Amino acid sequence: PYGQRFKSRLLTSDPVTGTPSKGFDEKAYLSAKQLKPGEDPYRQHAFNQLESDKLSPDRPIRDTRHYSCPSMSYSLDLPATSVIITFHNEARSTLLRTVKSVLNRTPASLIQEIILVDDFSSDPEDCLLLTRIPKVKCLRNDRREGLIRSRVRGADVAAAAILTFLDSHCEVNTEWLQPMLQRVKEDHTRVVSPIIDVISLDNFAYLAASADLRGGFDWSLHFKWEQIPLEQKITRTDPTRPIRTPVIAGGIFVIDKAWFNHLGKYDAQMDIWGGENFELSFRVWMCGGSLEIVPCSRVGHVFRKRHPYNFPEGNALTYIRNTKRTAEVWMDEYKQYYYEARPSAIGKAFGSVATRIEQRKKMNCKSFRWYLENVYPELTVPVKEVLPGIIKQGVNCLESQGQNTAGDFLLGMGICRGSAKSPPPAQAWLFTDHLIQQQGKCLAATSTLMSSPGSPVTLQVCNPREGKQKWRRKGTSIQHSVSGLCLENKPGQLATSKCQADAQAQQWQLLPHT
Repeated sequence: PYGQRFKSRLLTSDPVTGTPSKGFDEKAYLSAKQLKPGEDPYRQHAFNQLESDKLSPDRPIRDTRHYSCPSMSYSLDLPATSVIITFHNEARSTLLRTVKSVLNRTPASLIQEIILVDDFSSDPEDCLLLTRIPKVKCLRNDRREGLIRSRVRGADVAAAAILTFLDSHCEVNTEWLQPMLQRVKEDHTRVVSPIIDVISLDNFAYLAASADLRGGFDWSLHFKWEQIPLEQKITRTDPTRPIRTPVIAGGIFVIDKAWFNHLGKYDAQMDIWGGENFELSFRVWMCGGSLEIVPCSRVGHVFRKRHPYNFPEGNALTYIRNTKRTAEVWMDEYKQYYYEARPSAIGKAFGSVATRIEQRKKMNCKSFRWYLENVYPELTVPVKEVLPGIIKQGVNCLESQGQNTAGDFLLGMGICRGSAKSPPPAQAWLFTDHLIQQQGKCLAATSTLMSSPGSPVTLQVCNPREGKQKWRRKGTSIQHSVSGLCLENKPGQLATSKCQADAQAQQWQLLPHT
């Protein structure tokens, strides 16, 4: 049904090669859409078009990479890619600068083609005239379809084995493509994104973004940039190493085409824009792939404060429809927290997701609980009311044992007293938000390194941001979230040790916790 109703035309000046039949008149292309005197430069595109129009399509930009990046070497046989750029009524100056930056800053052998997907812009020539530039093709929709379906259409006609998705108001930086292609070449299940620099919406200055950020979100499925967890930052000695990210922003990434198709492309029943990055990110991680940000790849992007185009059902309803489809297919029992954080989504129509659920089953994808435990343990599960319980091993229970003369809080094992539902205060524990806590004091590993098994486990004043205090359930074991080591009842002390399924000293009962 999707293929039957989606109408589009592939437009090139040469239907075989896309080679221009006559030269591209850059000046005429730009001057035809310049602002009239007194016209609001922000009105049409939600950025300062006047400043954009002043800049050369070939303007130089500063190399914002870490100084170690230029010394990196890449395979001589990197695969070529099809670059897919979707747009709807984009400013000609930004669209042209996006295309020219790709051609100017990428080895010609790595660009198979640039496919512009014109999502029913008011003027077809915004796209069609650019096909006079070598390697540029135009796919024009005969009606408004939105970013998601437009990207699928572009991917379907792409000739290269690797797909590169770009927004239409970007400028790629020096050697932007090679490090991403290298990562995908080494493992076709990787989906990789660059560090996304900022192009000012006011004066179009090119500004370097932090190299210590990754993609994150809250339970309402609102995307946010967040700092790499401190414990990961400490162990990160090579600034060129890729950064694992729970989600990608979604505007700029590289993916193997066969892997993209295997995963189910995009959810084509999502409308216009929004939420598709969560759906793709969950799907990649849960179905056998990985997401990463490649620090030696930099791409500038104009971040706008509002959408300059209309949504058929309004911005809010469209975003709810798309994220609700994501929650219903991928978040399992955790979707309740999405609805709690976004109550306006309750009862809203979102179409059928039966085929997407069936596809997830066929691919034998992992659970959202697995995703939270292994990919994004920093996303805490909301806790409303938690009853205290005991942490038991045989006839003994984990208990606090007062303070020593130095003022340290003591921790040990003692004969279980009372009951699991009403334990004595010293044996009553709350296991919430990755913390094991009792009266403001939390279990903490003295070392977070995998190389330090046998490190004592102590009690410290609770600090939710402290990596040493973060734990998670792993079957009947209690695993330290940062080091991956397990809590073990060693003779004379509690410590972290390498997890062993058959180690009785690592087996714990949490009662009445479930």
